[in-house]
Amino acid sequence: MFELCLMCPEDRVETLSDALDALDALSVSVEDADAQTDAEQALFGEPGMPPPKEGWQRSRVLALFATQALAQEALDLLQAQDFFATCALLELREVPEQDWVRLTQSQFTPVDITPEFWIVPTWHEPPAQARVIIRLDPGLAFGTGTHPTTRMCLRWIANHGAGSAHALGRVLDYGCGSGILAIGAAKFGALDIDAVDIDEAAVESTVLNAQANAVLLKAGLPDAVSGTYQTVLANILATPLKVLAPLLWSRVAPGGALVLAGILERQAEELKQAYAPYCQLNVSDQEDGWILMTAAR
Repeated sequence: MFELCLMCPEDRVETLSDALDALDALSVSVEDADAQTDAEQALFGEPGMPPPKEGWQRSRVLALFATQALAQEALDLLQAQDFFATCALLELREVPEQDWVRLTQSQFTPVDITPEFWIVPTWHEPPAQARVIIRLDPGLAFGTGTHPTTRMCLRWIANHGAGSAHALGRVLDYGCGSGILAIGAAKFGALDIDAVDIDEAAVESTVLNAQANAVLLKAGLPDAVSGTYQTVLANILATPLKVLAPLLWSRVAPGGALVLAGILERQAEELKQAYAPYCQLNVSDQEDGWILMTAAR
């Protein structure tokens, strides 16, 4: 394969990317040309907030082609276009053959939740100290165990589920993504688990991941929820958590627990106010600027 590397100003990125796609590039990616320098600019905002700007001041646009001839032909056609006047060729180079599957897999290693509780991709052997294991590979649905919000939820499950065989009781995982929290609850003794999501791909992912981990749970869309639960888990984001406050609290059984994540430290007071008519939320854990909030009925 051959890679065409182009320098592009902010107002030409979309046009250039579309043109490369039309010229049968195998892939097109965009990078900050000033990354790792004093001129680097943050592009993506925090969850729930608009990005500070739509694009980088200068970008590297990388396009892969099957042959050098195709890459050169694309370059010749681009250089003849008016929009390319402010763009420039940085490099046309051959990309050495690699085992892309192995390269991708090497980026995902086992994740420790507690010293004895680990998330392990299928291509890795579990660590010797692991006593409880969730087998999970990266997929379309959110939740691989690497994000602080997921880790904190799983830590809570491990700490509260280790007390007795059925300490977690009936469990609801609302916004289940990959199903990792529901699977974690099953690993710590929960026997009646509902995992729901508005995304049908997430529901399918949860079913497949539960099968891979030999645990039983029911996965479906949110209208499948019924009754109350001893443990209600919701790892989404602050804004939907505020909107869902009456619904989520109504599903917590007497003596049960509500566990919320996807919340930044600065959003703690917002969540407390949103849930104040129903319960008293407290910060139970924190990691890398994210917090876990819980309440008991």
